[in-house]
Amino acid sequence: QGELEESGGGLVQAGGSLRLSCVFSGRPFGEFAMGWFRYTGGEEREFVAAARWRGTTHYADFAEGRFTISRDTAENAVFLQMNSLKPEDTAVYSCVAGWPAGTTRVRLPHEYTYWGQGTQVTVSS
Repeated sequence: QGELEESGGGLVQAGGSLRLSCVFSGRPFGEFAMGWFRYTGGEEREFVAAARWRGTTHYADFAEGRFTISRDTAENAVFLQMNSLKPEDTAVYSCVAGWPAGTTRVRLPHEYTYWGQGTQVTVSS
């Protein structure tokens, strides 16, 4: 049980950086993964990145090399450092927590039980 709360969104110019933070107020059972999805309004939620309990990370192709996910298991927190932002990165970014199994399932939204409300990221050209 618990809730996810994101922070750190905002407006930035293309090429700039933002750091998103998410804290889980509860403590889910076992070794849960935490990550980020984004939603642009007209499409399905898009996988961004995930970090497993033991440190393994997964990234969407568009995030590789520009975004870095990290987590603090002691604080039940996950962070997303986003660099070299592009206008197409504009979206609502939601924090997630769950127990996805495998490198394919980790990218599927229905594998995550907990979702935050989301934080808006807007990148101007």
